[in-house]
Amino acid sequence: MYYTVDSDKSFYEASTDLVPVVQRLGLSVLHVHDLGAMLDSKEIEFDDACMVFEVANPRLVEKALAIDMRLSLALPWRIAVYTENGNTRISLLRPVSALAADPAAARLAQEIEEKLVQAVDEAR
Repeated sequence: MYYTVDSDKSFYEASTDLVPVVQRLGLSVLHVHDLGAMLDSKEIEFDDACMVFEVANPRLVEKALAIDMRLSLALPWRIAVYTENGNTRISLLRPVSALAADPAAARLAQEIEEKLVQAVDEAR
């Protein structure tokens, strides 16, 4: 269900290095959510750091929506960079596990997942 790797990089380095890798693989970073900063701004104590990168590829999004508009619920794809017990981790929710029920969606999810896993592996 999840694909998670440990990184030897700092949280900042892994977060910064992820963006050019994602872009080189033909994906766009649509938005970055700094969940740690959001919690801090609400005065909620949170010791770890967590940034969620929303990524997409217009052609793959078009294919997904052509299969079934409800697949929009699984868009955009997310890659998280976070700290846990002092370690930097990079993780994603595998699209194949989320879209396995429909054969056409599962084939597309496999293509998407391969790009996302490659991005995580290269950014680590």
